[in-house]
Amino acid sequence: MAEYKKPLPEVNEMNQEFWDACKRHEFRLHKCQNCGEYYWPQSICVKCDNSKMEWVVASGKGRVHTFNVYHQLYHPGFKDDIPYNTVVIELDEGPLFQSNIVQCRNEDIRCDMPVEVTFEDVTDEVTLPKFRPAAVTDIC
Repeated sequence: MAEYKKPLPEVNEMNQEFWDACKRHEFRLHKCQNCGEYYWPQSICVKCDNSKMEWVVASGKGRVHTFNVYHQLYHPGFKDDIPYNTVVIELDEGPLFQSNIVQCRNEDIRCDMPVEVTFEDVTDEVTLPKFRPAAVTDIC
């Protein structure tokens, strides 16, 4: 695998299960065992103040909440990607999640665009969740 020069996520005790799941190409979220609210990750439910959270497999689907296309270089690891996007996805389960849109031209990204997760194995230890336009099925 080629050397990865972009920033990598900071893995800690709170999010370790999320990153382990990404390595298996699974998208997981924290879910409150009391009220069912979803988070990425959260130690205490802000809706019902419960501290019992569990990791569950999520749909990996959502919609673009907002996005930005960068035309200026802010980190040398992205020099070959200019212009590149960052997006905030509103997941179907509710939480917001920041990532990138792939398999789509930057000029085609739109707010409320349906997207689905895909995974990019960037190092032997780290797999990043990215999003791509969701396959739209015509129902007649």
